[in-house]
Amino acid sequence: MSGKVIRNYFKSLKFRLLSLFLILGILSGIAVRIGVLTAYEKRVINNRSIEVLSQSKILATQIVSMDYIHNLSSETITSQLQQLSQIYDGRVMLIDDTFRIVEDTYDLDENRTIISEEVVRCLRGEETSRYDKENHYIEMTIPLTRKNLDTSESLVIGALLVSVSTDSIVANLDDMRQRALVIQLISGMCLFALGMFLSMRLTNPLKKMADSIEEIQMGKDANDGKLMVTDCYETARISDRFNRLFGRMKLLDDSRQEFVSNVSHELKTPLTSMKVLADSLNGQEDVPVELYREFMVDIGNEIERENKIINDLLSLVRMDKSAADLNITSVSINELLDLILKRLKPIAEKKHVDLVLESFRPVTAEVDEVKLTLAISNLVENAIKYNREGGWVHVSLNADYQYFYLKVEDSGIGIPEDSLDHIYERFYRVDKSHSREIGGTGLGLAITRSSILMHRGAIKVFSTEGEGTLFTVRIPLNYIS
Repeated sequence: MSGKVIRNYFKSLKFRLLSLFLILGILSGIAVRIGVLTAYEKRVINNRSIEVLSQSKILATQIVSMDYIHNLSSETITSQLQQLSQIYDGRVMLIDDTFRIVEDTYDLDENRTIISEEVVRCLRGEETSRYDKENHYIEMTIPLTRKNLDTSESLVIGALLVSVSTDSIVANLDDMRQRALVIQLISGMCLFALGMFLSMRLTNPLKKMADSIEEIQMGKDANDGKLMVTDCYETARISDRFNRLFGRMKLLDDSRQEFVSNVSHELKTPLTSMKVLADSLNGQEDVPVELYREFMVDIGNEIERENKIINDLLSLVRMDKSAADLNITSVSINELLDLILKRLKPIAEKKHVDLVLESFRPVTAEVDEVKLTLAISNLVENAIKYNREGGWVHVSLNADYQYFYLKVEDSGIGIPEDSLDHIYERFYRVDKSHSREIGGTGLGLAITRSSILMHRGAIKVFSTEGEGTLFTVRIPLNYIS
């Protein structure tokens, strides 16, 4: 396995899931092991303490009743003290009220004085119990009390100090710890195997998705270019989103290819015409001046047409850029319309089209003057060019507190209903022959729509074939960035 493969595995989701399983499993196992052993130790120590305390209290009662602390002649009490010491592998000391050790089952400290916190508290009538975990023993003190016949009060005459070894308990705990550790190691190996299985199972849908995407990329997919991984809800949702994105990308790619094809065709057509005209001139000798002049005029017209297509394409490319390229200034829309119609008036007069501007109120808006001028010019120029001899074009401007509204209405040839949804497509022409006669490129409305959308506006069209067309434009007075 190469170093790159190992690095990729450590970065993979499979390794992270496996690590998560192991960490959670191991930590849980350690917590359970410590918790169980601690609880067991407390329970065993508590049971041992209760058991020894019970036996010690019985013995203490007998010591008091037989006044053994002042008279050590009772062999029964002596025997019971030794027996208690042997049964629990411990040490028992009998202490009088002067802190003197009267009896010691180890025969080490008899007649010596013992002063400790536990003994002092015991001689005050308080029962104590303490577990020394480090030295493995339980130490408890039981006060020896009897009632004063004169005052009926309890009188402490001594203390019984019992120290019990917990070595057997510690040995059992050590054994349990070793067994628990072995069990945890076995559980860890099982958990590792389970983690490997689950991590592979959980990441398998992602692997299938990656393989399917690779097949789609290489064109080998059997699902018609669709991602079909529905093993779980998440992968099904990702597949659906991918298919939508892929479908949109295919649509964009198809549109791009169609656009390139249209551009190539549109640019090639004038060049072809010019070549035919030039070849006709070159193929004749002693060409008459009139014919030569006529052909040169035709070549000039084709050059103008080529130039218009290129300019429109450049405008469209600029429109496709981010709206951040807009040069927003405060512009008088009334004055802007006056200038546009003044420039287009000669074209209208040439076709005997009546061009009318109606402004209902002064309108000032934040717009890119160059791009908006291009959009409105295209609408008005189309209304003139696709009109009838002696027709009319009516341009109106109105506004409210938020938007200004522009209407461009004509009495022209209109647009067929089945073409209304396509008029904003690049190079789309309703009547190709008529468009070429008047010099249309099929890009004007695409440029217009792009410009209006860049201003966060909207454009709508209403048309009846043979009767005329109405374009309505709505643009915010204040630019929304």
